[in-house]
Amino acid sequence: MKRLGDLWPRLVAFENLWFAWRRARRGKSRSQGTALFELDLEHNLVGLQRELTQGTWTPGPFRLFTIYEQKARLIAAAPFRDRVVHHAVMRVIEPPLDARFISDSYACRRGKGTHRAVARYQEWARRYRYAMKLDVRRYFPSIDRLLLRDCLARRIKDRRVLALLEQIIDSGPDYSERPAPFPGDDLLTPLERPLGIPIGNLTSQFFANLYLDDFDHWVKESLRCPAYLRYVDDMVLLADDKQQLADWRAAIGERMAALRLRLHPERGQIERTADGFTLLGYRVFPGFCRLRSENPIRCGRRLRGLAAALAAGRIGWEPIDASIHAWVGHACQADTLGLRTAVLGRLVFSRGGGA
Repeated sequence: MKRLGDLWPRLVAFENLWFAWRRARRGKSRSQGTALFELDLEHNLVGLQRELTQGTWTPGPFRLFTIYEQKARLIAAAPFRDRVVHHAVMRVIEPPLDARFISDSYACRRGKGTHRAVARYQEWARRYRYAMKLDVRRYFPSIDRLLLRDCLARRIKDRRVLALLEQIIDSGPDYSERPAPFPGDDLLTPLERPLGIPIGNLTSQFFANLYLDDFDHWVKESLRCPAYLRYVDDMVLLADDKQQLADWRAAIGERMAALRLRLHPERGQIERTADGFTLLGYRVFPGFCRLRSENPIRCGRRLRGLAAALAAGRIGWEPIDASIHAWVGHACQADTLGLRTAVLGRLVFSRGGGA
């Protein structure tokens, strides 16, 4: 694999930072951090360029909060200034590295996404009798930072870019939970290896794909599984032979241990594709698709909260419009015409004073 070089001049170019600011502000134009940065935009971009060039840039503190969607997730939001740097980095390194990923990795990639992943699975479900879904236990908090650094160093030779990436990796919050030792560890090894990348960083989404890139190629080229897809840490394999899937599951568990990851112990059942398969919010059958039952419940609850905020004058119409379009876009991939009518038909939106 040829390593990428001569990236730093493009990364710190003012034009790259300007485009990075444009991307970082999407959907965040009304936030306080964005507004403060844009009060003196050119000065702030030039200052950021100078700090990066001189090696004096340091990441700012994260804002930590927890969201609850099926399970609690700790989100780490970087300051707006840091998000500009993250976008600047990704504009330079992501296109050439993404081109090396397998085509059936679907998370956070241009032209991919959940709907294409579901369509791909459904295509395979018409051909194969059995499917198996595996996922990694606590994936983002469990990523080994030293192994992630090695992964980047095998692909990038520009030392200044690598140093910046290491800063971003090491700036994440500390994840206090430590796993049990892996084979070959001594008692101190788990304490000596820093873990975790923050959910919420643009760079983390890319790192999560990159960390399992070699694994993806191993599944395709060494296990020779023709029907394999991945969405972040959700992995789906299909075959006509149940024993083949069981053998692959055992081999994948060993391979994950080499990455200092563990498969979720309660997942990995082998299911008949004809009976339907739960994937990325859908119940997928070979010939049709349904929305999971909890999805419209969460959507209705969220929209009722937005309606109340609109009536109280705390928000305008824009976030409601975006939320409705996002949910309809997700729901219409399944057979949900009646369901969409029922969920949206019950809602009343009225603008309150001050919005």
